[in-house]
Amino acid sequence: MRLWSLDPALLDRQGLAACWREALLAQAVLLGRTAGYTAHPQLERFRAHPDPTAAISAYLHGVRDEATRRGYRFDAERISRPLDPSTRDARIVVTSGQLDLEWQHLLRKLAVRSPAHRAKITSVDISAGSPAAHPLFAVVPGGVASWERVRS
Repeated sequence: MRLWSLDPALLDRQGLAACWREALLAQAVLLGRTAGYTAHPQLERFRAHPDPTAAISAYLHGVRDEATRRGYRFDAERISRPLDPSTRDARIVVTSGQLDLEWQHLLRKLAVRSPAHRAKITSVDISAGSPAAHPLFAVVPGGVASWERVRS
């Protein structure tokens, strides 16, 4: 499961669809509707949110908004809650180090799967800092998140 901290606009078609499916699975876990993936480390940050189901719903809305912008039809009825504007006030913190790690991971995936999309997103200047984050996340300085399972 990869719940990207990156802005969904950075994902290619396959990545956006996979993110949608995996976030729906995360929603099912947080709602207690499945026995699998309950201990997945990426869920820690959603569980730490004051309202985990509102947080995963906001995450899904962000992914769906990007899909809609691209002309895809991701079914909003599958999101357990409507977008709650108050969730924006209780954003989830993500570190710049985590974003950088995910950015490099995405670039490696895209080099093989979608070189044209990789070229498109790397032409955007991120020299001012980390790449853009999903709207649910507030970026702060720091290293890789404790829940991330880094492979050498």
